[in-house]
Amino acid sequence: MTGDALVDAVAGTPRARLIVVMGVSAAGKTSVMRALAWRLGIDGRDADELHSPANVAKMAGGTPLTDEDRWPWLDAVGAVLAEGRSDGGRIVACSALRRVYRDRLRVAVPDARFVHLHGAPGLLRSRAAGRRGHYMPPSLLASQLALLEPLDPEEDGAVFDVAPAVDDVVTAALAWIR
Repeated sequence: MTGDALVDAVAGTPRARLIVVMGVSAAGKTSVMRALAWRLGIDGRDADELHSPANVAKMAGGTPLTDEDRWPWLDAVGAVLAEGRSDGGRIVACSALRRVYRDRLRVAVPDARFVHLHGAPGLLRSRAAGRRGHYMPPSLLASQLALLEPLDPEEDGAVFDVAPAVDDVVTAALAWIR
């Protein structure tokens, strides 16, 4: 655990950082997650690696996932995030586009915190078009933007603009996390 660990106010013991970097495709979730994990000294995981082969094939074919496709995946993401409690913390890059998806993650990790990466649609389209080797085609960005529900005020999270350099986004997110 890092020197600036969170401390449970009641028990006086260190609390694991359990963080979800969320947002639509091409927002930079994986890059920000990796940088935050390194700077916080905790394990980072990409939820894309937890999708079933059927989900990956569906998205690669240009078909958006349904809620029924997402539930088992979100349960797996929640379990991976929860495992971080015994490891001193974990950060997961996961779209978590709708409130019900974030609620599903909170079933496993009630104290999950959300770093919402937000960008102008034109910027996101440009980034998506420039990506190579990712199964998520740029054509699905519009469906993700339509599905996205902003964090509610009672959710433990903050929104960060992705137009600046990744280092700047990470510095801002770290200030909020700490």
